Amino acid sequence: MAQFINKKENIVVDAIDGILALSGGSLARLDGYPHIRVVVRADWDKSKVALVSGGGSGHEPAHAGFVGPGMLTAAVCGDVFASPSVDAVLAGILAVTGPAGCLLIVKNYTGDRLNFGLAAERARAFGRKVSMVVVDDDIALPDLPQARGIAGTLFVHKIAGALADSGADLHTVTAAAERVVANTHSIGMSLDTCTVPGSPKENRIKSGMAELGLGIHGEAGVDQLAFTDSAGAMKAVSDKLSPLITDAPQVALLNNLGGASVLEMSVLAHELATSELGKKVKFIVGPAAMMTSLDMQGFSVSVCALDAGDEALLSAPTPICHWPPMKTIVEGAVVPLPDGLAAIKAMPSPHDPTKIFLTGCCEALIAAEEDLNALDAKSGDGDTGSTLANASRALIGAMDSLPLADKTQLYRAIGQELSETMGGSSGVLLAIFFAAAGDAASSGYTMQQALQAGLERMQQIGGAKLGDRTLVDALAPALAVLPVSIQDAAKAARTGANHTATLTRAKAGRAAYVNPEHLEGHNDPGAEAVAILFEHLAR
Repeated sequence: MAQFINKKENIVVDAIDGILALSGGSLARLDGYPHIRVVVRADWDKSKVALVSGGGSGHEPAHAGFVGPGMLTAAVCGDVFASPSVDAVLAGILAVTGPAGCLLIVKNYTGDRLNFGLAAERARAFGRKVSMVVVDDDIALPDLPQARGIAGTLFVHKIAGALADSGADLHTVTAAAERVVANTHSIGMSLDTCTVPGSPKENRIKSGMAELGLGIHGEAGVDQLAFTDSAGAMKAVSDKLSPLITDAPQVALLNNLGGASVLEMSVLAHELATSELGKKVKFIVGPAAMMTSLDMQGFSVSVCALDAGDEALLSAPTPICHWPPMKTIVEGAVVPLPDGLAAIKAMPSPHDPTKIFLTGCCEALIAAEEDLNALDAKSGDGDTGSTLANASRALIGAMDSLPLADKTQLYRAIGQELSETMGGSSGVLLAIFFAAAGDAASSGYTMQQALQAGLERMQQIGGAKLGDRTLVDALAPALAVLPVSIQDAAKAARTGANHTATLTRAKAGRAAYVNPEHLEGHNDPGAEAVAILFEHLAR
């Protein structure tokens, strides 16, 4: 997979230079590129306890992104997923450590533990006061004698950092860090492995599976589970963490491992808040990308039991933008709609033949969801199938509340339902179509005449004409011959839909922004949906 990098061997240096350039002067680096890569606070005066952390790069914003007041004093950056050298760590220690001393915060990997440990010994030989804590929060492999350090490390950065910033001595800061390490548990889950620059991608996680408990360097997890949805994913994580929760107030950290979208992380936040684990958690940090694994399509959850004073330390202000403020988990408030916007719905009336007819139409569109999405991906944003399927599911769910026995009211009710449940311009246009059809039916028009009136109103407002490469190219010819037979209407819709594949320029909708070569040979997804619907009716 192509990546936005220059030379693989320069990626860490280039990234650090980018961080420094955008820091507003708050960060600096030690001399010694490319072997010494240490980011430090530019304003540091060595009057307080220094906090130094680091490790392999590829976990950004950790660790350089957390250098600043109230958190780290320096971050030592190794190659991607590789521990920095002893000399680099020592340089970082010596550069920031004054009479108050220095705390090293190390994730529990052999390379980090050895290199930071030896650097600490050498720094002590120089007369510096140095202590070290090793974070081992990963619970994925319970029988492992040395548990890995993952995103729970950030709790240590924040609590120890705020304590050091307040002027606490090295012994107090170290004791607090050790306590936080003991109180913190984490586990991650991903749908895919990460892509290491310059290396072939490992594809061990098969489609339809999710890996539980994998490491932040792409190490294999404890188990692969069948993936269904975000609720199931969060339940698997919650089931592992919940037994470790004590009666103390708990804070959770919801971390994006790098490749999950903001939308996905918000869904996961909802699932966390409503899970069994969420019921035991008072506060949350995130969701955000805080300790990533390059582009891994996954997330991790860390929980920490809070002692007295920890809430204030976690809430202590810091200018570091990558640290999200801690918030209390609350149930979302619901505000009533303004006057005049609450829907006034017709009285429901049962009519089994109409219910069967409408349900069949909806099921035909639901069955075509993937095919329509694939078609739309060639000329739009790939969501036509999902948009129609979601509206169809909503319509099926609302079936018993519709005026099925009153066709005039039914058109309007369907239009109202679509305006509420169907997104995008297609939802508005179809709502206009059915509302206008309802108005025409109330004036005594036949079904075909009412639907024709709906089409004309939709074209008038939407602006689409025959030949513009929209659903009109299938719907207009189908309605024109509908009085003859439904079979003829289906053939006309299919002919119209197939004709759109020859139209290399769209004059309406999102496809209007697509290059002609991407349109040729592919039916317009809206027209294809109309053809599918009429073909279902013809059967």
